[in-house]
Amino acid sequence: MARLQLNKVTKIYDQNIYATKDLSFEVNDKEFAVLVGPSGCGKTTALRLIAGLEELSSGEIYIDGNCVNDISPKDRNVAMVFQNYALYPHMSVFDNMAFGLKMRKYPKNEIKKRVYETAEILGINDLLKRKPKQLSGGQRQRVAVGRAIVRQPKLFLFDEPLSNLDARLRVQMRAELARLHRKLKATIIYVTHDQIEAMTLGQKIIVLKDGEIQQVADPGVLYREPKNSFVAGFIGSPPMNFITGIIKKKARRITFENMDLNLQLNNEFAKYIGQEIMIGIRPADFSTEKGSAIKIMIDVVEPLGNEHYIYGRRGKVALSACIPEGKTPQTGELFTLMIEPAKIYKFDAKNKQALK
Repeated sequence: MARLQLNKVTKIYDQNIYATKDLSFEVNDKEFAVLVGPSGCGKTTALRLIAGLEELSSGEIYIDGNCVNDISPKDRNVAMVFQNYALYPHMSVFDNMAFGLKMRKYPKNEIKKRVYETAEILGINDLLKRKPKQLSGGQRQRVAVGRAIVRQPKLFLFDEPLSNLDARLRVQMRAELARLHRKLKATIIYVTHDQIEAMTLGQKIIVLKDGEIQQVADPGVLYREPKNSFVAGFIGSPPMNFITGIIKKKARRITFENMDLNLQLNNEFAKYIGQEIMIGIRPADFSTEKGSAIKIMIDVVEPLGNEHYIYGRRGKVALSACIPEGKTPQTGELFTLMIEPAKIYKFDAKNKQALK
């Protein structure tokens, strides 16, 4: 497979609009890397730049140490799987998968061998004679992936390939893609706006916002050690709660205060006494048994079987929490949430960067 490097990759459209700005990261051989971020953050543009479908404004792209800036898409030895499958409706599954090889004048025996081997891997052997209109969404997605696999490229590029599938099928296809990566030992660059997809699939995750990289890390580090409030809020579902206030010391107690709440903290916050900071609390980190207390008025309760999501407010502060079944409040009830100070994230109130 291949190693990918981006060095200050920038794409500027008319009127000085940056689609990507100084993107620099590496994807190692056989690694599954995910570009994730909200709509319009530049992730698909980055993928198209790697594929050669967009022209760079500046920067360099290297595949296996070779700069590919001036190499045409067909000669970069990459295969791209698009969001809309892009299958030829008049061709059978076999011909759709074989089309790229036929265009490259591969021998018929080699084409047949590759298509049948790939169909076996994907479990679509019995679909090879069908037309795309006779397939389900998940089957069409497998064919699109198979068309990429038969080429045996250095890089696989996936552009939100599961976004057209229903929720249950997305979960199934995520597992299949993970198994496929292990089986092929392939280098994969995967684009999604779904942070759950990113966390479950990616060995390395590149978080983008407004065309710029916010953080590059593995899923565990990204969740536990976000570099700023954007990453902290984007990774995790439901999203992290953020509250801005001032750290104060009264008598021997250190507290976090704003107009709506007063939260007791520990000595870990002593260095910020007198400062305005933003704290972050993940919904899953709230407890009903131990920690500092926050009383909220419950607005919404979402039952999810063995756990419930609750949404409430304390003055103008809106909070969400994940509560075990059996301890769920009712709408309109005043409910006490507990949070251990050690589980509270800290961010600079102005630049939103994480405080160590």
